[in-house]
This record gives sequence, structure tokens and C-alpha cells, in this order.
Amino acid sequence: MTAILAVDMAGYSRLMEQNEEDILTRQKVHRTELFDPQIATRGGRIVKTTGDGMLVEFASAQDAVRCAINIQVAMADREGASPEERRILYRLGINLGDVLFEDGDIFGDGVNVASRLEGLAKPGGICISDIVHQAVADKIKVPFRDMGNQRVKNISRPIRVWQWTPDASLPSPELPKAAQQQQVQFATAPDGVQIAWASIGQGMPVLKAPNWLNHLEYEWRSPIWHPWLVRLARLCRLVRFDQRGNGLSDWGVEAVSEGAMTGDMSTVAAAAGLSRFALLGISQGCSFSVRYAVENPEQVTCLVLLGGFLRGRLKRTQPDQKHLYKVGTMMIRDGWGSTNPVFRHFFTTTFMPDAQPEIAANFDELQRIATSPEAAMRIWKMNSTVDVTELAKQVNVPTLVLHCIGDRVAPIEEGRLMATLIPNATFVELPGNNHVLMEDTAAFEQFFDEYSRFLTAYNH
Repeated sequence: MTAILAVDMAGYSRLMEQNEEDILTRQKVHRTELFDPQIATRGGRIVKTTGDGMLVEFASAQDAVRCAINIQVAMADREGASPEERRILYRLGINLGDVLFEDGDIFGDGVNVASRLEGLAKPGGICISDIVHQAVADKIKVPFRDMGNQRVKNISRPIRVWQWTPDASLPSPELPKAAQQQQVQFATAPDGVQIAWASIGQGMPVLKAPNWLNHLEYEWRSPIWHPWLVRLARLCRLVRFDQRGNGLSDWGVEAVSEGAMTGDMSTVAAAAGLSRFALLGISQGCSFSVRYAVENPEQVTCLVLLGGFLRGRLKRTQPDQKHLYKVGTMMIRDGWGSTNPVFRHFFTTTFMPDAQPEIAANFDELQRIATSPEAAMRIWKMNSTVDVTELAKQVNVPTLVLHCIGDRVAPIEEGRLMATLIPNATFVELPGNNHVLMEDTAAFEQFFDEYSRFLTAYNH
């Protein structure tokens, strides 16, 4: 069992394109004055270097973690005066596992997991596996934050991850009882994809369709989704899942399509033992819910649709929608998880223009860990080409449509269209500009008032 430290420079290609000579010079200085002395002091051995990183072996997990923290604290001081867009920041990942040495290189599960942890780390931060955290928790008194289980590329099992950042505060407070009782389970879709799902609360059964960015465990730590889950658990038995390519479900999947998504809804409903239930659709989940209700009328009792659309950006008539699609595509391609705030600002200000800074920062964190750039692009394109306007006319269950007046992701005209096309649908305008409703807002409270009354009336 060997502790492996994986190191990578965040945004290396972008920095090199800006000023290759400057980056190489500064990198060499950091290596000579900081990395090599710290690694040697802690008994580490550099096994392999790349242009923007390295793999280091330690006999002790404690030495690996202390070395990593010392490096990141020092780097924050060394690069703090540099402009943000030119700042050199490293991501560090640490795992403890079996390794193989061959021809001067290192292989094995311990290395693979360490490399994936490094990819999950915030620039300037550290991610460690649960086995490392257990080994050092009583010996190194620094605040690591529990990120729950994470799905990472080319690793078949979810991995529990702990995160440290230079601005780390005390650990998050204990999760509510509903979160502690949640058990994540896996169901196999017809094409072999593993879909992660969970059930919380009791009472009337509600299946939540997947929305943009999900993570069954991390959502409990999110100031955005935590209040949602607490409220919903009080009102119903909520069954939710991470869509394919997202969260704890399989990421590297062959099919990302409307048919695959609604098929996964059927898979989860069967796994959860649901026979008659309401559907809750938020954002993209509204189009999936409409399709599911038409294709499975014997199962669905009613629909609650919030901030959604029947047609994606490329199917809408407004010319600005196609432009927004192109901008979003560029932001995902060039900046998914980037340290440059311009990239994440596009999504944050679109989804939650009224959000406080700490809420916006959490949205960025969820964006970064919930999926890969490749999967995010596939889901983005799927959502932009969806069109269930004809199917909406065939919905034959009571439907409640709610939409914020100033929604910038799905303009309120899309909500009105949905309510117009679905026979006998009820339409409620909510105050505010946010696509994702936040606690302590009038829209949040009004939604749950309407949701509770409607569900009680129609979900039998």
C-alpha cells in the first residue's frame, strides 16, 4: 500500500498560450524552491513528471497530505499577487492503494484513483480518498469537507471524496435526518447503464425527472438544493435519480437522448416499486415528464412543471435563443470548471441572477463535480434540440405549470406555451428572475404552497 500524490496545473494550455516562456520560468522556480524540498522533507519520491504535473510516491499517507497542504498554502502566497487570469494554480489528489512499478513508471488502482481525485480538486485545493482521510483524520487537524461519493472516469465504483481548499472553514454541520437515512441504490437501464437513485420522505409517491446537473449526495450539502429536499421530504415520498452522464450514474455512456432519459425514468420507477405516482419536472425535466406522461398514462396521476420548456433553444423562434445556445456551447467547450470567472459567470448569472455570492460559488462547485465537459456538452445539445410541443397536446392528467416572470434560461413565454398546449393545465406566475428557486424568496414559498395543494388534490 503506497500513498500516491497526483499533481496537475489548472488551465495549463491556456496559460502556455498566453505566455509560454513566463509560465515555464515560474513553474521551474516553484519546482526548485517549493515542490522538490517539500517532497524530500516528507520522504516522498517523484516517480514521473509531465509538462504540467507529476506523480509522487510516499510511504505514509500522513506525509503525503502534510506535503500537499504545505505546497498549496505556499503557492497561494507565491502566486497571490499575480492577476487571476495568469495565476499558476495546482490541483492535487491523494490516494492510498496498491501500485506496480515497471520500467521506472508506476501503475495500478492507487495511481488511477489519485489522478481522478486530482481532477475533482478545486484549483489551489486538494482532494483525498476516504481511505486517506481515515488514515490522517486524527493526526492532521485541518478541515476536510466531505463531498460524498463521486463518480469518476474509468473507475467502475463511486469513490467517497474529501476536499481541502486554502479558504477551508470548519466542516459542514451534520446533515438532516432525511439525508442520513438516504440510501443510494443502482438500477440497470436496458442498455446496461447504471443509474443511481434514492428515495426520501413518506406518503404520496413523486418521481422527479432529472434536471440540469444532479448529484444525489452532494445536493444535500448545497445551499441551493438542500432546502428543496428538506421541504419535499416533508410532503411526499420523493424518488429522484442522477441522469446518465451525471452525478453518481455512469458518465461514459453511448446514448444521451430524450428516449434514453425517459427510459431511465421507467427503470427507476420499477426499481423503486412505483406503480401510480406524480411527476415533478424542473427545467429540462418538464419535457421529459410530458413525454413520459403520454407514453405511460397508466402510471402518472398528475404533473407539476416548474421553469420548463417544451422546445429547446434551437427550436424557439426568438433569434437571441440561438445566440445563447452558441455562447453556452463555447463556455462548456472552453471553460467547464475553469478558474476564469467569465466562464462560470455565464451559467450562474443565467440560472440565478439574484443569487448571493456564496450561492453562486456553490453552483459553480456543483457544475464542476457533477459531470465531465464531454457529458455536459452532450446534455446541453440534447436539451437545445428537444421538441415535445405535439406530445403536450396529448397529456391527459391534471397539470400545474409554474414559471418565474424574469426567468432567463426558459423565458416565461415558454411556460405559457406549455400551459396553453397541455389540456386544462393551470398556470401560475412566480415573482423573480431565478430559474432555480432559492430559499427565503417569495417564489420559493409560493411554489411549495401551490405544490402542496395541487398534490393533495390530484395524486390519489
